[in-house]
Amino acid sequence: MQRICDNTLETPLEEKLLNSYKDEMISFMSANPEFFEEAVELAISNKQPYAWRAAWLLWSCMEENDKRINKYIQKIVDTLKTKDDSHQRELLKILLKMDLIEEYESILFDHCMNIWEGINKPPAVRVNALKFIVKIAKKHPELAKEITFLTEDQYLESLSPGAKHSVSKLMRELSQ
Repeated sequence: MQRICDNTLETPLEEKLLNSYKDEMISFMSANPEFFEEAVELAISNKQPYAWRAAWLLWSCMEENDKRINKYIQKIVDTLKTKDDSHQRELLKILLKMDLIEEYESILFDHCMNIWEGINKPPAVRVNALKFIVKIAKKHPELAKEITFLTEDQYLESLSPGAKHSVSKLMRELSQ
């Protein structure tokens, strides 16, 4: 039975997103690949509570450089700033699996710098933003020296020991 949400019937995917555990959602997506595009559309929408959950699920259901995501990259990049922290984190995780053209890299690099420098943001979104910064810096080594300031105490103080370890590991990878 489908619930009515905001005067519209819930789709089978929306119902799964709200009423299933992650393994069940992944199995549903594997068995029903026709829902992949709907999941991407939901992930970039503002239709809560589905949008964040769809992005969270997509990351687990997509492949590296998933061709099905390519046509949505610009929309993801364009809407990223408008999302809340946890939604941004999930969209960044999707983008981290993709090889992006330089235009999107530069836009995301700037946005990720703003996220990282937002010391009051949740550590999980900040660390994912730093992962993206490091990914770009690996492709453009001239940036590597310019981003070393990102590990100054002011940026690390609000992080948990686990997040600090992740940052150290990322920066070691960058210097290799």
